[in-house]
Amino acid sequence: MDFNVKRLAADAGTFLSRAVQFTEEKLGQAEKTELDAHLENLLGRAECTRQWTERILKQTEVLLQPNPNVRLEEFLYEKLEKKAPTRMNNHELLGQSMIESGNEFSPGTAYGNALIKCGETEKQIGGAEREFIQSSAINFLTPFRNFLEGDFKTILKERKLLQVKRLDLDAAKTKLKKARMTDARALAEQELRMTQSEFDRQAEITRLLLEGVSSTHAHHLRCLNDFVEAQSTYYAQCYQYMTDLQKQLGSFPSSFSNNNQSLMSGAASISVPTLPVSGPLPSPSSGRAGSALAGGFNELRISSGSRKARVLYDYDAAGSSELSLLADEVITVSSVPGMDSDWLMGERGNQQGKVPITYLELLN
Repeated sequence: MDFNVKRLAADAGTFLSRAVQFTEEKLGQAEKTELDAHLENLLGRAECTRQWTERILKQTEVLLQPNPNVRLEEFLYEKLEKKAPTRMNNHELLGQSMIESGNEFSPGTAYGNALIKCGETEKQIGGAEREFIQSSAINFLTPFRNFLEGDFKTILKERKLLQVKRLDLDAAKTKLKKARMTDARALAEQELRMTQSEFDRQAEITRLLLEGVSSTHAHHLRCLNDFVEAQSTYYAQCYQYMTDLQKQLGSFPSSFSNNNQSLMSGAASISVPTLPVSGPLPSPSSGRAGSALAGGFNELRISSGSRKARVLYDYDAAGSSELSLLADEVITVSSVPGMDSDWLMGERGNQQGKVPITYLELLN
């Protein structure tokens, strides 16, 4: 193995002169060659680009994958150059649970059928989310990451080399000032010219690389447009899926849609009660008899009389003015002038209170 003592001694001397120059600059005992304003501006712009690119990259990764453990796992698989295992996302897991529960309750029931439809829609949303994440990773995250791990590291390397060349130049200037003998001054002047040339060349290389940041901004702008387009497509798909689901659920009896409308509007003085999940829901076929039932309630209001009614589902009174109900019991109902059309006055023995008509079936 060749061991060049002279080269080693020269390198050690150069390193020592740089260290001395750097220390004296920090102590204010030596002059420092300042970079031109344009180069300083480019350096600041590149550093600003790095900081914001890292921040945007990090926040986008959090948006696409909120679970930090999963992000860490994906990072490790990427570093090991292995494919991460495919797993269901949250929408797909919810959809699977809804479909399984709907099959358990029986697709022939309204509740089971609705669960299956909702589950299928959730799985569609999960698929759209998966496509959005893949598109964003390829067209948005990868270019940002390539800049940080490639282009900017090259800029950082050349910037450090420029700092080294500047220290060599300032050390040569200091040596020239201290030289007294003619031969020593001649050698110092020669070294100064050489270090000045190397510094100028390195400054030009660094400047060209830094000016390339403008091209990086233009590239990232195209990537940003791709990301926005992918996000817009994803939300449009989700909106379409949910609109289709609402239309499908709209085929269920009107009593169920009334609950949603009441909750969303928030303007009604009296809220329409929601049906308990634990109770059996009427099947869609019962909608054909809805008009007949509605006609019976209308006749009851017009006649201002009273009728017997069977309770379809359990109902817990929300206040002292309401009457709690038990499924399959028979009560007496009547209409009171000025009362909301979704309610009747119910009587059970000595107990009296408002009851929702959606829980009742009038008896002949």
